[in-house]
Amino acid sequence: MGSFKRLLVRSLAVGLTGCASVPGPSTGGITTTPALEIGGRAYAAEWALPVGEPQALLVLEHGFTRSCANLRETTRRIAREGLATLCIDADMAHGNPDLADAMAKALLGTMTLPDGRPLPRRIVVGGHSAGAAFAARLGWRLDAAAPERLAGALLLDPVPVEGFADQLRAVSQGGQRPVLAIAAAPSGCNAEQVAMPVLRQLRDEAAAAGHDSVTDVRMGAGSTHVDAEGEDSDWVGRTFCGTPQKVNVERVRTLAASWSAELAAGRMPRPQTLATAAERP
Repeated sequence: MGSFKRLLVRSLAVGLTGCASVPGPSTGGITTTPALEIGGRAYAAEWALPVGEPQALLVLEHGFTRSCANLRETTRRIAREGLATLCIDADMAHGNPDLADAMAKALLGTMTLPDGRPLPRRIVVGGHSAGAAFAARLGWRLDAAAPERLAGALLLDPVPVEGFADQLRAVSQGGQRPVLAIAAAPSGCNAEQVAMPVLRQLRDEAAAAGHDSVTDVRMGAGSTHVDAEGEDSDWVGRTFCGTPQKVNVERVRTLAASWSAELAAGRMPRPQTLATAAERP
């Protein structure tokens, strides 16, 4: 492999770690909003709404160099469990802390669902890859401003940035709020699972406080950084992070959807149930 190609491969691997329509009601499908205003700026966004009244809102952010389109089927699966899901198409370099701060204010302000209904009271913060860093920052801000609204965190093969540990610790609130991370096998695309020591530390802290609420599930050999994307991944994801296998994609989506349903209902997910379909150290 020539030096230029090697540089391209490394750059894209690092990057991975780190048609608009009129908005309207949707049940289980994707509703796009081409001009959702957050912090004085318009963003394209994608929603997936459940049938009936949503029990919670999950903000599920894509990774760096990715888009909301890469998580569509995953968000649909979660929406079918009774949650409204929201993803913003934005640059996720360093987890985009400025957008996370503005998003927290918007969620607690006048933002509504795309059909005009008010947002659910419970908010779950989530993200894939660098989007998980966005989620930690968003949760940190929500915990400071309206802790009663924050229900927990869902992290899909997270790649942390500076401040991630302290922000996620605030989300966990000493183990009183659930935090779930699903990790693929170590690779350059997830920075060799660099987030896992943070999750282990939070799990130990929660256990010391008498809580079993922080869970890190490792998918094991054969899993890829883009399993959370599945068939919605693209040639960049498949070329540099591997081709998602259906069995692993289904395992990630099953875990994410069932855990989200528990949070939406105000229940604490049971780690032993979560770990049955995947490896847990």
